[in-house]
Amino acid sequence: MSGVLRTAGQFVAIVALFAGVAMLSSWPRWRQIPQDSGVMMLTFVHGADRKGECRRLSPEEIAKLPPNMRRVQDCPRIRRSIYVELDVDGRNVYRADLPPTGIAGDGPSRVYQRFVLRAGKYDVAVRMRDTARADGFDHERKETVAFAPSQLLVIDYRPENGEFIFR
Repeated sequence: MSGVLRTAGQFVAIVALFAGVAMLSSWPRWRQIPQDSGVMMLTFVHGADRKGECRRLSPEEIAKLPPNMRRVQDCPRIRRSIYVELDVDGRNVYRADLPPTGIAGDGPSRVYQRFVLRAGKYDVAVRMRDTARADGFDHERKETVAFAPSQLLVIDYRPENGEFIFR
């Protein structure tokens, strides 16, 4: 008789455990973003121009170099920082001066920013400066976008076309 009670007790404990796990799998409800909102992501990797111009080495400078390191031009490795701005409905939501990556500062600059916006229409403007100019922008795009609930809009930069894309 005690074997039957022990088996029944084990069965009840296992059913209670599974019921608890099943309940916790759907409760409490958790959402990553509010139900009536969408996400806009500004994300890209871009390498700006080199900070300095290449210069031609003189024959004397070339001769001073070891034979395996001789070259005609000396080019600096370090890249310029890029400056990025993002406006939503005329209000600036992101502004950054992004340094190049890498130990020698010769890698691309990277941006990854996420913005949660309520569903609706927005005027979005994104601008970037990747040259030595002190003001103004080298690349920019303005567009009106309509957000549906739970929609994801990615703003990317394509250097081969020199333009931002919204998708």
